[in-house]
Amino acid sequence: MPRFKTTAEALKVISNKEQIRNFGIIAHVDHGKTTTSDSLLAAAGMLSPTVAGQALALDYMELEQKRQMTIKAANVTLYYEYEGRPYVFNMIDTPGHIDFTGKVTRSLRALDGAVVVVDAVEGVMTQTETVLRQALDERVRPVLYINKIDRLIKELRLTPEKMQAWLSNIISDVNRLIDIYAEPEFKEKFKISITNDSVAFGSSKDRWGFTLSMAKSKNMGFKDVYEGYSSGNISPLVENFQLHEAILSMVIRHIPPPNVAQRYRIPKIWKGDPASEIYKAMIECDDNGPTVMMVTNVVVDPQAGPVAVGRLFSGTVRDGDLLYLINAKRQERVQSVSMFMGPFREIVGYLPAGNVPALLGLQHASAGETLSSVKDIVPFESIKYVSEPVVTIAVEPKNPRDLPKLIEALQNMHLEDPNLVVTINQETGETLLSGMGVLHLEIATTLIQEQGIEIITSKPLINYREAITTKAGPVMAKSPNKHNKVYIRVEPLDEETINLIITGQINENMDRKQIAKVLRDHGWDADEAKGVVAIDERGNVFVDETKGVQFLQESMDSLRAGFVDAMTNGPLAYEYVRGAKVILHHFVPHEDPAHRTYAQLMPASRRAILGAMLLAKPTLLEPILSIEVKGVADILGPAIGVITSKRGKIINMTQKDVFAVVQGEIPAAETFDLAEVMRGATAGKAVWNTSFKGWAPVPANMLGQLIASIRKRKGLPPEVPKPEEFIDEE
Repeated sequence: MPRFKTTAEALKVISNKEQIRNFGIIAHVDHGKTTTSDSLLAAAGMLSPTVAGQALALDYMELEQKRQMTIKAANVTLYYEYEGRPYVFNMIDTPGHIDFTGKVTRSLRALDGAVVVVDAVEGVMTQTETVLRQALDERVRPVLYINKIDRLIKELRLTPEKMQAWLSNIISDVNRLIDIYAEPEFKEKFKISITNDSVAFGSSKDRWGFTLSMAKSKNMGFKDVYEGYSSGNISPLVENFQLHEAILSMVIRHIPPPNVAQRYRIPKIWKGDPASEIYKAMIECDDNGPTVMMVTNVVVDPQAGPVAVGRLFSGTVRDGDLLYLINAKRQERVQSVSMFMGPFREIVGYLPAGNVPALLGLQHASAGETLSSVKDIVPFESIKYVSEPVVTIAVEPKNPRDLPKLIEALQNMHLEDPNLVVTINQETGETLLSGMGVLHLEIATTLIQEQGIEIITSKPLINYREAITTKAGPVMAKSPNKHNKVYIRVEPLDEETINLIITGQINENMDRKQIAKVLRDHGWDADEAKGVVAIDERGNVFVDETKGVQFLQESMDSLRAGFVDAMTNGPLAYEYVRGAKVILHHFVPHEDPAHRTYAQLMPASRRAILGAMLLAKPTLLEPILSIEVKGVADILGPAIGVITSKRGKIINMTQKDVFAVVQGEIPAAETFDLAEVMRGATAGKAVWNTSFKGWAPVPANMLGQLIASIRKRKGLPPEVPKPEEFIDEE
């Protein structure tokens, strides 16, 4: 079916909620997500069936085609008739490599279900668990497709009976994860089973797949699969078991339509008033309610500008509509409403609730933004990212005249991928690009060069964090004019609160009452929770514990600014601070407002905080990555040797017949030459991936030298300042 006809047919169905399905394809890297998508596109007439499985049609970036991996989250609207009834599928094919996890997370907010693709030989891997956990946290219902069944016969030489036992173990592994990560009321409902057709088997490369019902209807099964591959004749499988039918029938039967899914998803993902008109409209997926849309991705069209893509939970969005961007606190007009058909954007004029519109004209929309026709609504809670940028490079154009083009390209890339963080040093003009790993930054710089901008990049640098390990204070610092006194205490923040901040469950868009309620629910004292006056997104809080201090309210913005500056430039090496609870113990302001200006109070607050931190046994934290190495059994010893030689730890080792997996953790600082070292040690037989795991203190024997090297690189004095340099005597 031609693409233009697909769009026209889809528009006839989009208002019937029962015939809409919003789903994504999620998996571990290289388990076959994009190849699977090809068959679905072929079924909708968007791709020739003869090239499905090889075309990788949703990998429409040249770089994706070259690297054979998905980088961007492509979304597409499919039209397909099943058992005589037409359906519209809004499908998103997501990246599997951990460096692009942010795109997976954002995609899930738009979806009601997910097809989890698992390699039949490798089974459930680390990233399978990560993406499934993310899906369950968003109340996204999973179904399972076990891909590459042919490997069980070609590589492991399993009989039909052993194949079934092997596959049963994979299904059990997936259900075990659902049991661990799903909320209690969804555990049983979301579990998958062969008997109810929520599990499919197949080979996307060879374009066949089946569910139990399909196998019964054709009187075929694993014996036929075994014979097909043993004899080299798989045409009966391809003719009788169409992969798209297996996948889409699972989606239709088990992934709910938007009007059903929103009833249980909205209470989890939107924290507004359950009695409000907006809440009721979203619960009902009401076309006539207020327009409410969550932007999950921004794609920059070279000709048209930014295109905001996301899930429309309520109302109908039309060309020319004025919408409020709640977080950006501005109003903008929708120039046109479109649907994405792979790389093509089809203008449709309007879309009702339950669909995934692509909106042109919203210049200030970014991923995570809430769009609404109503001005003052509670925005969606921040989307949770399981990783954070830990590697930085400096980028500059070879030709200085290209600097404006470079800045624009970087800003557009950040719009499309908020996990790429761009920082411009106002003093030096240096442009820094931070990402989730070396690969993430390599992809970003290649994309810049493909835009015709020649660039020079520095060697990658690790992003560290500063932290305190004990309590300290109260200490006092005076303002430069000596007329104001700020008293500060500090103590390490508990890990649970740090996670609440980093995952956005408490954030700067919430008012103090909302923040206090969340903190009370997580064990904070009511008075202390009420005193939180600032949150730093890296896991720090500023708490006001003063009683009856004059002029505090009008001085608080200046005191808060000192907190922000101290958390941005820690005392050891001007690195970001993580996990500090900063307490305003007391404040003695001057009566004359001319003596308690920003220029006086901000430095006093900053100095008191830094002085207290230097007394609280500060240290540096380094990013730790999970590492998973897989390959034939004889890579076990060499892989373990590489990990342990790089200050790494081995967490687990498993071996399935000829196949081995090593799981461990390794400091990010030790990974710059990991590719060469691992390739040499394993003779190129191993494949591996890394993912951000967390922060850990730098070993004591390395700390002093590391701090000195960072300070030297940043042009700071070689010695860490003494607390007395910040603290004043009474």
